[in-house]
Amino acid sequence: MEEAAEFHELPRSANHNCFACSPVNPSGLRMRFFSDGKIVLSRLAVPEHLCGWSRIVHGGVLGTILDEVMSWAAIHLLKRIALTRSLTVEYLKPATVGSELEARAWVRAAQGNDAATEAEIRDAGGDLCARAQALFKVFSPAVARRLQIADEDSIVWFERLFGPAEGK
Repeated sequence: MEEAAEFHELPRSANHNCFACSPVNPSGLRMRFFSDGKIVLSRLAVPEHLCGWSRIVHGGVLGTILDEVMSWAAIHLLKRIALTRSLTVEYLKPATVGSELEARAWVRAAQGNDAATEAEIRDAGGDLCARAQALFKVFSPAVARRLQIADEDSIVWFERLFGPAEGK
């Protein structure tokens, strides 16, 4: 795994209750994100209450982690609001609850309102546990407001970070 020194932490809004990334959801993953401008990563230990069989992280939780890190990659790297259109996950090795995992994501391609992303989760030993590909629809704050994709507090938070870019 690469050193985190070249990565900077991405700001999070505390005004939401997202299961994956909210810092205030007591049942959630409380994911934090870092970027070097090319990829977004998150390091976390999945709590025991999210296990599947015998201390193994539930597959749905791994899918959530992959979806969330890819979403943040689309948001941060493209500076657009993103919604998942499709997600494909491949599970390669069980991940253990309580042990450190690292999820990395990047934007493979973006055109118009569409973004293709990829992600992977590795365990503390560097072994690949799961990988995914997803397609996202991306929106400017104006379009997100018009379509009521996000609440006003979230859109204002986004605009403070990236500006009120217009367009589709």
